[in-house]
This record gives sequence, C-alpha cells and structure tokens, in this order.
Amino acid sequence: MTYTPHTPADIRAMLEAVGANELTDLVKVPDAVALRRPLTDIPGPMPENEIASKFAALAARNTALENAMFLGAGVYRHYVPPVVAALAMRGEFLTSYTPYQAEVSQGYLQAIYEWQTYICLLTGMDLANASVYDGATALAEGAIMAVNATGRHRLLVSRAVHPNYRAVLRTYADGLDVAVDELGLLPSGATDFRELPSKLAGKQYAAVIVQSPNFFGVVDTPSKQEVQAIVAAGSAQIGVVAEALSLAVLATPRAWGCDICVGEAQSFGVAQAFGGPHLGFIACTKDHLRRIPGRLVGRTVDADGRTAYVLTLQAREQHIRREKATSNICTNQAHCALIATIYLAAMGASGLRDCALENLARAKKTRDAVCAVPGVTPVFTGATFNEFIVRLPAKAADVLAALRKRRVVGGLDVGRFYPELDDAILVAATEMTAQAEIDALADGLRAVLPALRSERFAAAG
Repeated sequence: MTYTPHTPADIRAMLEAVGANELTDLVKVPDAVALRRPLTDIPGPMPENEIASKFAALAARNTALENAMFLGAGVYRHYVPPVVAALAMRGEFLTSYTPYQAEVSQGYLQAIYEWQTYICLLTGMDLANASVYDGATALAEGAIMAVNATGRHRLLVSRAVHPNYRAVLRTYADGLDVAVDELGLLPSGATDFRELPSKLAGKQYAAVIVQSPNFFGVVDTPSKQEVQAIVAAGSAQIGVVAEALSLAVLATPRAWGCDICVGEAQSFGVAQAFGGPHLGFIACTKDHLRRIPGRLVGRTVDADGRTAYVLTLQAREQHIRREKATSNICTNQAHCALIATIYLAAMGASGLRDCALENLARAKKTRDAVCAVPGVTPVFTGATFNEFIVRLPAKAADVLAALRKRRVVGGLDVGRFYPELDDAILVAATEMTAQAEIDALADGLRAVLPALRSERFAAAG
C-alpha cells in the first residue's frame, strides 16, 4: 500500500500552478526534442577490445582539459597529491553502509573526528560538525541556527556573498517565514557597513552574514566597531568561506568576530567533478553547541580504557521529536570529508600555507597580465585572494565566447548575477595556473577585444 500525503484537490491545484493537465504531462518528452524515427543505427555486438577502442575514441573528443582555465566562483582547480586517492579509495572506506550510524567503524569515526579538528583549527571555532552537503546549504543551516538562537525572523546578508549561496538561503528562508535583507557594496568591492547602525537599531536581525574572501575575491571583514555593533544588537555574525584554502593565510573567522562559520571545503583535495559532490562545513562557538545541525563525533574511552570515538549530540529528527530538531539533515558528505581530511594531513600546516601563498602569487601575475591589456581595468580596489574582477570594453559574454574559440575559458560573466556588471568577468588563478595559460588569456584578450569594442561602439551609435 502506497502512502501519499496529497489529496486529489492538492494534485489539481499543483498541476494548475505549473500549467499541466495531468501528472503524466510532467514526464512527457516535449515534441520539440522527441525522437521521431526508429533507432536503426545502433551498432551490433562487438568484441571487448573494439568496444574499448570505440570508447577511447569518444573520450578523446573531450578536449576540456586542453583549455586554459580561469573559472573559479566557488569551485576551484587545485592539485591533489596521489596519496589522497590511494588512501581514500581503499575498500575499507567504500562500503554500502551509511557512515553516520553509531555502529560505523572506529576508523571512519576517527577520520570524521580529525576532520572536525582541522576545521576548528582553520576557523578558530570551538567545534565543527561532521560536514554537510555543500557551502550553500551550510549557510542556510547556519542561518537557521541563528534564528533558533535569537527567536528573530530577519537576516541581513551582504550582496557580496556568493549569489548561489544567497539563492539557497532565500529558498530556506521562504519556507521558514524568514525575511532576508541585503547590504550593498563599497568601491573596494567589500561590504558597505555604513547602513549597519540604522538597520540594527530595531534589533530585528537574527544574524549579519558576510563572506571573506567574498564572491569578487575581495577580503571582506567587518571592523571591530562593526562587530561591536552586531554584538550590541544581539545578532549573530555568520562568516562564509567559499574558498577554504584562504584559511591558510587569512585571519580566522573567529578572529574577525564570527559566532558561526560556514563554507565549502572542495579546495581540500575534492575534485571539481562538474560541480559536485563537494562538502560543506559548519563551525561555531560553544554557545551554539546544542544548535549545530547534523552530527558530531566525540572522543572518549571504552570500558578497558582504550580511546574510542562515538557519535554524540545528534539533534536531528530521527533521534528526537521532529519539532525539537535543529535540522532535518540526516547525512553528511562523509567520503568527501575523508578526502579533505587526508589532503589536510598530507599537506600539513606549512604545506597548506605554501600552497595558499602560491595561489596569491599566480593570481597577481594573472591580474598584472590581464590589466596590461588595453581597455581592461580592475573593477574594485580591495585586496584579493585568488580571484579578481576586471571590466572589459565589450560585453563580457561576447568576450568569453570569443576566448573559448581560442581554447581559453576566461572566467565568469559577472553580469549573470549582477546586471550592472555585464561588462565584467571574474578571473580565478590557483597553483595550477601555468604561465603559458596566463599568456594565452592576455594574448587572447588583445586579439579579440578590438573587434568586439568596435562592434559595441557601432551598435551604440
């Protein structure tokens, strides 16, 4: 017997809202793309060696890795030492058993415990959870923590926080009847906190949310006076970290006043993988110990005095009454967190810092080369980590399309998220960015901009 929570009236209302007549319309292949001929050109059986050759030829058509790559915006290309895959892909870690139950192996629990410890060391926070889905959902869950802590139903978020993160936050907030307001930007690319006193005067905000480095790569932290204003208003401060490698060289979120730190740790050895799966993290002060979602691994001793790792404080709906749960999160990105833990252990504190410094150096070289191209200028003046935004003398979408024809993925069209910046691109560089790639980007801009600039002026005239 199948249980469905929707009545026929519910289903009719939902179908009407999406413009469908019946449920089968939702799975019908549109006529515009439906196949209208029989599949007669499917090859017959082949020997295994011929199949292998055929698929090798198909794989050779994928030339993405041959492009000079400058995309970042929340997912970053970093070198992953071979030891990470060698250990993370061992069979002991790859079982069908869900690795968050209390019966999970001591080895996995220890790995999660070490992951939590690394995140605490990098963020300066008192505790961290066993990871969540990604940086965007981590922000949403961190915001729920603040709402539960304060009883307030408004959030104040910087417009420089990653647009995708803000979109997920708004989706969560809408379901919880939480309003989301925004702070603008300064010419430096950092958050404009000048409105903070007036906005906080009513003591209505559960949290003030900032990201550093922010979406534009600008280091974006509030001053001591601004932190004091947030504390005096009774609001929590949530810090977002979309590029986790920055934690190796920048001040910790706790140092700049955060109560809750959320972010994305894909940079710690996890493959870009076309956008996922990645792993989010949440860390906080002891004040929020009972509100942090997901699960925590603790260290204790067993009856014989041996070190033992256990799951503790699992305040989710499977363990307690749903209305008392901090979140409905019932899993974590355990294997991605394992990968990140092995990466951090292999790199060590000095290796991680060296890698971050190399990112800074490569980004500076890239920025210098790009800004030396006639007509290309930086948009913001603030200090950046490994991303920066530049303005072009043409539409960003047109420039990026022209660069792709030259096998250069020049960055992100910022106008997709900020319409007033439709002539700007966000460029990222990491330790993987070679000098030849930097030269290809600069040379490509020199080659394509004159014609595109002329077209733009002609259209304007």
